[in-house]
Amino acid sequence: MSSNKFKVEKAKFENWPFSSLLASFLTFALVSSLLTEQSFAFTITAPAAGSTLTAGSTVTTHVDLGKDTGIIKVRYYWYSEQDEVLVEQDDSTATGSIVAPVAMVGSAEQEPAFGGPLKVPQDGIGPMRLLAVAEVSRGRLGTKSIFDEVIVKVEPSAALTTIDFETEKPLQLGRAGQSSAFGHVDSLGKIFELPVVADFTDGVTRRISTLASRTSYESSNPKVIKVLPGSLLQIVGNGKTTITVTNRGKRASLEVDVNVNDEPNEPPVADAGANKSVKAGSRVKLSGLKSRDPEGEALYYSWSQVRGSKISLLDANNSETSFLAPIVSEPRTYRFKLRVTDKKGADSLPAFVDVMVEP
Repeated sequence: MSSNKFKVEKAKFENWPFSSLLASFLTFALVSSLLTEQSFAFTITAPAAGSTLTAGSTVTTHVDLGKDTGIIKVRYYWYSEQDEVLVEQDDSTATGSIVAPVAMVGSAEQEPAFGGPLKVPQDGIGPMRLLAVAEVSRGRLGTKSIFDEVIVKVEPSAALTTIDFETEKPLQLGRAGQSSAFGHVDSLGKIFELPVVADFTDGVTRRISTLASRTSYESSNPKVIKVLPGSLLQIVGNGKTTITVTNRGKRASLEVDVNVNDEPNEPPVADAGANKSVKAGSRVKLSGLKSRDPEGEALYYSWSQVRGSKISLLDANNSETSFLAPIVSEPRTYRFKLRVTDKKGADSLPAFVDVMVEP
């Protein structure tokens, strides 16, 4: 290169703003990173996370198989955002177990491969999880499962007509009525949910008990029933109150009569421990030992899984539970929920813990 030409090229470079050069480099690095992630992880690429789908409609599901070869089939499941993960299998051969309905099974022969037309639940409303579980052949080692999941928002196209409470009316809590309504003995401090449903113009009845489905709660007497975050209700005193729910401009009311033992009782506090990362194949322990009761009473524990493909929890009703971390090809997050109850029947708010399993 001639001396003059070198000077010209040097001048061009020196006049190029450093910020532009840096921005170009960062853009290239980001795109390269995204491409690398997409090429290695089994991923649901459609429907996209965060998208809004219409209840009862059909969407085309796509998956990126990543670096996993030997995939035999992919099962798809729908869950509401905080539903417990149920047993994954095609039929109810496991006597006595609750079986998650398979929404679709994708194979290599389909177009697109291992994807295809997937029906959005007709009765769906609010945030829902789409879980895809791929069965991978490992030759003589049998098979393994890998998964991905996305959270989408489901909205009915029909209009809401009426709201109703799925409970006795008026609702009697305590000595005057149900001594163990909604699972535990009624007492001061007890936290519970009210089952609420709505009828829509498409003829479908949908559960709308949560704030995520756009239902708001109000108590006419907060000294009897107090409304907590997350559409939960708490018994705080004896007397009468009216619980009113509102959704999409419609309202419904429920009279509640509370007559419980007025011995002061603060609800316990659940503590599921800190989030953690573990290696595939390792034994993982979850501890609720930091949960506490203000009065120092013994606690009853209940662990459940709310994210990730189904795994078996040992001692799910003890203060500590454990499971065997599954084999994964890429880091995957499993979420667990802990609720504790004291001897008088008062429940805690749920506590959550995430466990990231790494290859």
